[in-house]
Amino acid sequence: MSSAFIGKLPDLETSIFTEMSIMAHQHQAINLSQGFPEFDAPAFLKDKINRAINEGKNQYAPSNGLPELLTQIAEMVHRHYQAELTAEQKLDGLNHVTITTGATEALWVAIQTLVRKNDEVIVFDPAYDSYEPSVELAGGVCRHIALEAPSYAINWALVEQTINANTRAIIINNPHNPSGSILGQSDLSALQTLVGKYNLYVISDEVYEHMTFDGLRHESVLRYPELFKRAFVVSSFGKTFHCTGWKMGYCAAPNELSVEFRKVHQYVNFCSFTPAQVAIAQMLKEQPSHVTGLAGFYQQKRDLLVNALQGSRFNILPSKGTYFLLLDYSAISTLNDREFCQWLTKEIGVAAIPLSPFYQSEQRAIYLENNKVIRLCFAKNDDTLLKAAELLRGL
Repeated sequence: MSSAFIGKLPDLETSIFTEMSIMAHQHQAINLSQGFPEFDAPAFLKDKINRAINEGKNQYAPSNGLPELLTQIAEMVHRHYQAELTAEQKLDGLNHVTITTGATEALWVAIQTLVRKNDEVIVFDPAYDSYEPSVELAGGVCRHIALEAPSYAINWALVEQTINANTRAIIINNPHNPSGSILGQSDLSALQTLVGKYNLYVISDEVYEHMTFDGLRHESVLRYPELFKRAFVVSSFGKTFHCTGWKMGYCAAPNELSVEFRKVHQYVNFCSFTPAQVAIAQMLKEQPSHVTGLAGFYQQKRDLLVNALQGSRFNILPSKGTYFLLLDYSAISTLNDREFCQWLTKEIGVAAIPLSPFYQSEQRAIYLENNKVIRLCFAKNDDTLLKAAELLRGL
């Protein structure tokens, strides 16, 4: 009799996002857990994708992406970050942008491109849950550095202490999911110094790049030419255009890294959904105000939820970016964060996400001893946010 099959990620659990969304559905709770918009994609964008389908633009796109979309991305990047990205498409791959099937594919491909057996990659907990499995599948090891509430700021001295001869790359997420913190100029300068000093690479997860609040500027790696020379910058159209189900993203990288990135990308899915590429290119060209208006749009939702929670027993932590808000519930319950989110869903009717699954298992116990924090997604209709806040104020 053969032994039981053991996969390559035997210790990986079901995603907390899947778990809480299923529970929200089962208990008919208001779902502020998984990070997807409750509202629809712009009408202009839907009209353009339908038109592209009806006009027969349904075959393979070039693996790197449609030239018109690459051009619009380059122009958008120049407008926002004063960075020059090559939009011309060539067979030898001399182009800085590759269209991917969502940001998660871009992250996975970037990690597979960079990480070799026994390489180490520094990540910051709480961290998006796709980073570590991707590093492990590449044969690498993650070195976790815990960020602490309420600022969730990076201690760059500790980062330098963690770097060793095996360190290959640093993954940053800016704006940061789940904390809503953002990196400033001093952070990017510190990162640039370490990358140059130790010959490292950077994977910059910037899927919430257009959602920074209170006049704060998004410090993209694209703003720092010397840093970009050793970086992959990952972005998400799904987040930007409220169409997460389309799974459309892209990766910007210098020529040398882009060539290697595409060698992996072409054998993952070869190319991304052609009609969506057509529609997004037209959206970027004809409706640029949607992108520039995102920060104000989501700041209004953040402020609505924060104001509606005033007078509750939650301690509201700062949200400087993304569409997430953290609440400290230590004045309400002694349950750990996972148990509290389960109770909140079943008994109160509001689904949230616990923060502990965003921490490495070794650091999770330490985190749970000192923190009682949950994450709410405010990419919802105003009525939904107000109804959820009313229930939470009653605790």
